[in-house]
Amino acid sequence: MQNIDKLLESIATGFVSILDTDNSTDAYIALDLSTTNKELENVDITNTDDCESYIQQILEATNSTVAYGGYLEKRNLYAKNANFSKEVEVARDIHLGVDFWAKAGTKVIAPLNGVVHSFKNNAVTGDYGPTIILKHTVEDRDFYSLYGHLAVSSLNNIYIGKEYSKGSVIGTLGTAEVNVGYAPHLHFQLIIDIEEYKGDYPGVCTVKDLVYYANNCPNPNLLLHIQ
Repeated sequence: MQNIDKLLESIATGFVSILDTDNSTDAYIALDLSTTNKELENVDITNTDDCESYIQQILEATNSTVAYGGYLEKRNLYAKNANFSKEVEVARDIHLGVDFWAKAGTKVIAPLNGVVHSFKNNAVTGDYGPTIILKHTVEDRDFYSLYGHLAVSSLNNIYIGKEYSKGSVIGTLGTAEVNVGYAPHLHFQLIIDIEEYKGDYPGVCTVKDLVYYANNCPNPNLLLHIQ
């Protein structure tokens, strides 16, 4: 049986678009929201408007449509949310998926065939908002993909077991009001063992839990081949 990383890499031979753009990596620009980015010293990324303005400036300066990044990135984005940082020594600030920052209403595209495992509107400030999780089976290996920060309408006419083929529209990106406090973006995360979670799964972890989550949530770029 293939190692999961090699299996993910083998699913596609080139770039896989996850948003309805021009289907080219030319539309994508890497975004650094880490604690080591000196540019963010004068930007309050915990403020939705300031964060969105910063990202929009980068998109316009590079003539890009989508800003992406964040896998295993240590961030200050969650610093003012008590759900993430009740105690400094156990703060959850390491991001486990890849974020795709784009305009609200942008269509989200299934990167491979899958069926709906679960869905939920995680309507707590700092959470995912409307969320869909798909189950995939490739070469007898099961794994899951999570799509967070969707528009509420993305949960219309959905049911467990609903099939999505590669390239079909899963939903659209929600506004900041809908995705509970963030600038419009898609949180995309791969999960090997989803345990008992339904419509939700941790998207940020503490440094003490990093080894487990890094193994259970492989790099989405193995599947998407953005770089």
